[in-house]
Amino acid sequence: MDLGAFSISLAVKDLDASRRFYEAFGFRVFGGNAEQNWLILKNGDHIIGLFQGMFDKNILTFNPGWDADAQPLPSFTDVRELQRRLKAQGIVLQQEADETTTGPASFIAIDPDGNPVLVDQHR
Repeated sequence: MDLGAFSISLAVKDLDASRRFYEAFGFRVFGGNAEQNWLILKNGDHIIGLFQGMFDKNILTFNPGWDADAQPLPSFTDVRELQRRLKAQGIVLQQEADETTTGPASFIAIDPDGNPVLVDQHR
C-alpha cells in the first residue's frame, strides 16, 4: 500500500521556539506560513510540520500523490481506494473521505495507542 509522502505534524506551543529547535538538528523551513501559525520543515527526506494552536495531538501524516518534495507523483493510489482497503481490513476510521468525490480528500484513523493517522490527498 503506497501512502505517499510521510511527515509528522507536531502540535507546538511556540512556533518560533520549535522552529529554532529543529533547525539546530539541520531542518530548514520548506513551506507553510508563520503568520498563520504553521511551518513545514525538511531535512533530507525527513519532514516535520509545526502547527501552533491548530490541534491537540501530534499526527502522523501521509500524502498520497506527493513525493517527499511535495511534488506530484505521475501515478498514485487515490485516498478513497486506500480508505476502502483499510476498512476491508477492519480499521475503524474517525473521519472518512467522501467516496462519491474525486480529487483532494482525507481520512483519519486512530492507532491502538490513540495517535491520529491522517491520510491527506491534495490533488
